[in-house]
Amino acid sequence: MTDDIVFYTNPMSRGRIVRWMLEEVGQPYRTEVLDYGTTMKSPAYLAINPMGKVPAITWRGVTITECAAICTWLADAFPQKGLAPAFDDPMRGTYLRWMFFAAGPMEAAVTANSLGLLAPKDKQAMAGYGTFDHVVDALEQAVSAGEYICGDRFTAADVYVGSQIQWGLMFKSLPERLAFVDYAARLEARPAASRANALDNALVPKPAD
Repeated sequence: MTDDIVFYTNPMSRGRIVRWMLEEVGQPYRTEVLDYGTTMKSPAYLAINPMGKVPAITWRGVTITECAAICTWLADAFPQKGLAPAFDDPMRGTYLRWMFFAAGPMEAAVTANSLGLLAPKDKQAMAGYGTFDHVVDALEQAVSAGEYICGDRFTAADVYVGSQIQWGLMFKSLPERLAFVDYAARLEARPAASRANALDNALVPKPAD
């Protein structure tokens, strides 16, 4: 048995976020590619993630699902990479704030907006995101404060928030604001991001001739 992290994913999924994070961490890992509707719903995988969704990772008997949780856990599990502010660093609060803003209000608002299911004006107080425009404005503020979420320091929050922004720009689910475009470009230039994209792109099924 090796001490490698096991990474469960599909190249056309949010697993790309975790792939990038794993490449930033630089620890050995083994990739298990699962197919939608078959191996992703198998009893063996449902024992790992009862939702039958990817990504997930396992390591030394620990199972973690949900991209924000995986990114946060990996950054804390391998502190030598400097991908999370220390617990006594005041920037830790900023890091966690935007990590979970992206996992909560941002994801909910972007999904609801894309599906035409945003809360009506008289129900906005019930929605954690309030309004789509408020979420976008807050996100713009977060990525405009410095080079990265935590000022001049790249962290796991940039992996998670940055991935959401990159996809939002690609699929037009976020407005193409200059702050988002510039931030996404800085992240795309990272070697780990390039490696991760190359690995996942190589796994995407090729169209039949």
